Amino acid sequence: MVVQKAAGRGEEWPVSDWNDRVISEFRANGGQVGGQFAGAPLLLLHTVGAKSGQPRVNPMMYQEVDGGYAVFASKAGAPTNPDWYHNLLVHPRVRAEIGTDTVELVARVATGEERERIWDAQKAAYPGFADYERKTTRQIPVVVLEPAP
Repeated sequence: MVVQKAAGRGEEWPVSDWNDRVISEFRANGGQVGGQFAGAPLLLLHTVGAKSGQPRVNPMMYQEVDGGYAVFASKAGAPTNPDWYHNLLVHPRVRAEIGTDTVELVARVATGEERERIWDAQKAAYPGFADYERKTTRQIPVVVLEPAP
């Protein structure tokens, strides 16, 4: 079972329980959460399961980029990409809750100089992402979420 440390509490929960707690706190507080995400830009990404077709919601940090947003498939430096990343490769039309707003977006994977620029800025702002990069042999995908037409 995959577990996640509870923000600042030393407890461990299954990732789905941890996500549910962050999602509930986000929605109850107009997009703000405490603990390890206090003050960080956080959104709730709504995807459709690649195999199941079921709706999924994942909390994650983001960076504003050219009228859209960038999110990072870090999975805390795990050797594989997170499920939400595979979901949006199959179903790139997504929604995101940002603060109290919900926006329709289209996802695409950043490459080359664009990826490096966004990724370097994220590591500079939040050094934990550099730690994730050191923990894995894969290149952590940077996903750009642009307003849907």
